[in-house]
Order: sequence, then C-alpha cells, then structure tokens
Amino acid sequence: MPSISFLTVAVLIGFFLDQIIGDPRNWPHPVVGIGNVIAFLERHLNQGSPEARRQRGALLTILVVGGSYLLTWAVIWGAKTIHPLIGLGVSAYLIFTTLSGKSLLDAGQSVMDPLKLDDLGEARQRLSWLVSRDTENLSVGEVVRGTVETLAENFVDGILSPLFYAALGGAPLAMAFKAISTLDSMVGYRNERYEEFGWFSARTDDWANYVPARLSVPILLLAGWLRRMPVCHAYRMWKRDAAGHPSPNGGNPESVVAGLLGIRLGGINIYHGQPHHRAEMGDALHPVNATDIVHCRILVRTATWLSLLPALLLAYIR
Repeated sequence: MPSISFLTVAVLIGFFLDQIIGDPRNWPHPVVGIGNVIAFLERHLNQGSPEARRQRGALLTILVVGGSYLLTWAVIWGAKTIHPLIGLGVSAYLIFTTLSGKSLLDAGQSVMDPLKLDDLGEARQRLSWLVSRDTENLSVGEVVRGTVETLAENFVDGILSPLFYAALGGAPLAMAFKAISTLDSMVGYRNERYEEFGWFSARTDDWANYVPARLSVPILLLAGWLRRMPVCHAYRMWKRDAAGHPSPNGGNPESVVAGLLGIRLGGINIYHGQPHHRAEMGDALHPVNATDIVHCRILVRTATWLSLLPALLLAYIR
C-alpha cells in the first residue's frame, strides 16, 4: 500500500473511530502514559535555581515530545513489519486516541443536561471538571459562558490541531502534539511551582497551535454560514477582539464563536478565590442562556466534519 494512501486511510479511520466511540473509559490510552511520565520527570527535574528549572523544563519538553514521537513511530514500524494492514490498524488507532471530537461534545452535553432540569449545582460541578476557574457560585449565564469557552478553545486543541498534525506526519506527529498539549495542561501554569519550569512547555504549545488556531477561523465561519448564523458579524468580532485574548491562539476560535452565537465571552473569572479579568470576546446581542450550549455544540460538530476535508487533502498530497 503506498505511503500516501496509507496515511489518508489511517486519518479517515481514526477520525471515524473518534466520532463513533469517543473516549471509552478503561481503554488503554497513550495520553495516560504520557501524563505519568511527565509527573515522574517533573518530580525529579523541577528543582534548583530559577535558571536551572527553566533549563530542566525545556529538557522535559524535549524528552517527552521526542520520546512520544519516536515510540509511536517504532510501534507502527513494528506493526508494519508484521503486516501492512496491522500497521494501518495501529496507526489509525493511535490517531484516534489523539482526537477528542466526541468527548468534547459529550462534555458540553454533560453540563447542558442538569441545566435543562434546573439543577444549577450539578451543572456547576460538571463544569468544574472542564475548567480551572472556581465554579461554586456561578450563575446560569456564567456556567454557560464557561462551557461555550471550553468548546470553542478545545475545538482547536482537541480536534483541529491533532487532525492537522496527523495529516501532516501521521500518528507519530499527532502523538507528539498530544504530548505538547499534555505538558501544557500539567506544567504550563503561571504560579510559583511552574512559572519557570513550565515556560518552555507553554511556549511550545503556543507554537504548535499557531497555524491550526488561524485555520479555525475560516472553518468556523463556514460552519456558521451553513447553520445560518451571522457570519459577517462574527468576522467583525474576530477582527476586533481576537488579539485581546491572553493566549496568542485562543482568541481566534473564541471570538468567532462569540460572534456566531451573538453573545459576549470573557469577563471576570475567579481562580482560587481571586478575581481575574479575561478580555471580552463578542457583543452581547442577547443574554447568555442554556440554548447557547446547544447552538455551540452544533457549530463545533459541523466545524469538526468540515475539518476532515482539508485534513484528507493534506494527507493525500503529502
């Protein structure tokens, strides 16, 4: 089987597995192993002077990302030597494990379900599984805002970026990206413990998501057009607000989604009891309400399927 055809088919199978199966509990998952390695190395490397911790944090990133790429490549190579179809199956499965399309939509629905039953306490609890902000005292609108922000930002992190890297370099590159994303989620924080040690991991995550975050803009706008949402307004919100986001990438999908839904994202978030202002995205054409989660899930699902087409084209021409 030619390598181009192999990659295209592997990406396609991996995508469909994610859409159908999602993230089943108790299944072996490479990201769990990556997380365990990061935790082990962090305990041994995150010490010394600030300069030493910065250097060791960079070393951690190189070891984990490079190791994830090489191990994935070796596993697929070994599977191919047994039989090409086994290699295809292993490659498709590993690509599947890097995608979070179904699980992201399920996470949004998990917050929506108690809101439909007017169970705000349970909705707050379920949102706390998705975000790092304090959720105990959030209003319905703030719970919805947090859910929509999570869906918008993770469309890039959990769907578009791994799909892009899978199409560009197969399962090894997709797994390397997943390692970068996991590093950022574990050590990429600006606090006393990780300010120095996690700086390189955080910057690497910014670099890795730079192109996919910008690709998300036309994809989301096209998805909004297909769903008869206000595309011209969303484009204006992106031009006006995206650069104000604290992340160099997060403002792109969030500002577009805010514009398409006609709501305002951002504002005051509480972290460990301390208020922090996050730049506003979009104009409040209507008050945020639970229906916005429904519309956001539809938008993200449509954008996810639209993302498959350029991914397959990239895999084919590569």
